[in-house]
Amino acid sequence: MMEPVSDRRPPITPQLALRVAIFGGFAFALFAIVFFRLWYLQVLSGDQYLAQANSNRVRVLPIPAPRGKIVDRNDKVIVENTFAAVLEIDPASLPQQERDLAAQWGSDEGRRDAKPEGHKGEPIPIPGIPTAALRARYQRLARVLDTSANQIHREVVHSLVLVPYSAVRLKTGIPRSILAYVRERPELFPGVKVSQTYVRKYPQGTLAAQLLGPVGAMTKFEAKEPRYHGLPTDASVGHNGVERAYDKYLRGKDGIQRVQVDANGRPVANSTLKNTPPAAGDRVRLSLDLGLEDAAQKAIEGPLNPGSHAGAVVALDPRSGEVLAMDSFPTFDPSIFTKQLTDARYKALTGTGKEAGPLFNRAISSAYPVGSTFKPITALAGLDAHLVTPATTVDDTGCTQVGEIKRCNAKHEQYGTIDMVKAIQVSSDVYFYKLGILEYYHGGLILQKWARKLGLGRDTGIDLPNEYAGLIPDPAWRKRLANAELACRAKRHIPADAPAAQGCGISDLRQYNLGDTVNLAIGQGDLQATPLQMAVVYSALENGGTIVTPHLGLDVESPSAELIQHLQSDPARHVAIDPADLAVVRDGLHLGASTPEGTSGDVFGTWWDQSKYPVYGKTGTATRLGRPNDQSWYAAYVPDAKRPIVVVVTVEDAGFGAAVAAPIACKVLAEYYKQDGSKCSPGSATAL
Repeated sequence: MMEPVSDRRPPITPQLALRVAIFGGFAFALFAIVFFRLWYLQVLSGDQYLAQANSNRVRVLPIPAPRGKIVDRNDKVIVENTFAAVLEIDPASLPQQERDLAAQWGSDEGRRDAKPEGHKGEPIPIPGIPTAALRARYQRLARVLDTSANQIHREVVHSLVLVPYSAVRLKTGIPRSILAYVRERPELFPGVKVSQTYVRKYPQGTLAAQLLGPVGAMTKFEAKEPRYHGLPTDASVGHNGVERAYDKYLRGKDGIQRVQVDANGRPVANSTLKNTPPAAGDRVRLSLDLGLEDAAQKAIEGPLNPGSHAGAVVALDPRSGEVLAMDSFPTFDPSIFTKQLTDARYKALTGTGKEAGPLFNRAISSAYPVGSTFKPITALAGLDAHLVTPATTVDDTGCTQVGEIKRCNAKHEQYGTIDMVKAIQVSSDVYFYKLGILEYYHGGLILQKWARKLGLGRDTGIDLPNEYAGLIPDPAWRKRLANAELACRAKRHIPADAPAAQGCGISDLRQYNLGDTVNLAIGQGDLQATPLQMAVVYSALENGGTIVTPHLGLDVESPSAELIQHLQSDPARHVAIDPADLAVVRDGLHLGASTPEGTSGDVFGTWWDQSKYPVYGKTGTATRLGRPNDQSWYAAYVPDAKRPIVVVVTVEDAGFGAAVAAPIACKVLAEYYKQDGSKCSPGSATAL
């Protein structure tokens, strides 16, 4: 029987069989090579490569970059860098018990920190020193560093949690005598080594201390800010002031130190890896004039301020907004932040209770009633609403009736028939009480509107953190306080109609009334403004209505002082002020500072060259509840064509504006225009 054609297969030729045999032999040889290579690596050389794998691990440590310098407008150095000796402990020298303790505590604290706010519970305490030998070692160190063994233990644990393979920094700025003692006794201090780091240096001492701000390791709160995204958790940043505002320029770029460690995280001896050097930060030029800053500080802390009461001085260029000087008193030595601070020292710097400490920048963060320095705002509001004219007169008999209350000038001074210019010149409260009454009954909230237009009740926009916006009292504000009081009473089960003394202390529940506006008309009552805000107001009086944005930063420069970029402030806005109205206010201010009848005429006397440097100034004396004395104020400007300036001074508990604040401002102006500041003398003790 014949087979089907489809089942027939051709026989394999000898040539094809040979090719298959060659290909199979080649494949077999390849598999044999791979097999024997794997056998060699895993069996014959396995131990060798395991050891290399365990040691071939690289950790990256930052090499801190030197921060950029901060200089004034004339290239005088305000902040620079210097080397400081650092005492450190090599983590490889610590016993395993300490490392295990740190790892466990870090894990527990991490879980606690991951919980939402309000559910974290109490902080987890760090367990005690695990071994007697380690305690003795820490105690020897503690005696040298003037601290405690437990404090060293806490610092070691915190450091091991953050970067377990990095040296534990114990103290910065070690004296040479201590360094020599430690180096000569290595057997007593195993694992302790000395290194160097950059710290900030302040060649001007306490000048502008509050403006600068401290520098240090980033806090956990700062680490969450977008501005610090991508930085290591232990990066050094500016915490406040200029150091914070311009941190991205000053910080520089850290270098990289590559450390080879074994499987347990211990550094490998004699390993050499390539490091990346750091890049220094840029230099920031400020608008400050250190000569003027020095004059302001000496004036406010010197004999012109009996008792050395707290206060502030602000000097601005009224046309550009550049801050020429800003002093807050009392001050402090900023170099203290280059070393560790005790709790007692830190509390002394921050202050306790109602009294702010030296760290507090009173120029931008502390708001007060401003007294009669507010009167130009009241005048402009009344003139703009046509409630009065420049020729409108008032018979000032020393007192006037406001509702059921009799209000008087200081010491019941009587000025007779006066117009607005005269009222500003002599600072007649009676005139402005009556103008305040008109503004309450016929002008609506024009006084509040003009105060806000000229820069009060809002941030000025200065390039510093922690500015306070102040307060302009009005009916809406009163209502918000009343609502908060009622809510608090309801929560505490206090009757809504209970007397104020039995309430929460937020509000007495009264509505806004005539007395509030009359108080505001003379800069009293609930008004709150900062010295910087008043400097912005008087800048507008000098420049014709431009509300400048105060700023400190001028330029960013390379470390070799080559210009990189100009720092632009926010655009200024303009307020339309009738030139005739402004002229009336200016006339009153100039007469107030240049004539014997003026409230500050005695301060400048006849020696000041009013024809060359005319002073336009206003004294202020403000009552503050719970304070032993009145707040002293002075605000002034000089409209010099080339070098105009605004100076505002306030001194707490110092009394009349002419007696303390005005002479301090005179000293600052004398320094700026190179006049004889020794002739600045206190004015009349009755001048408001």
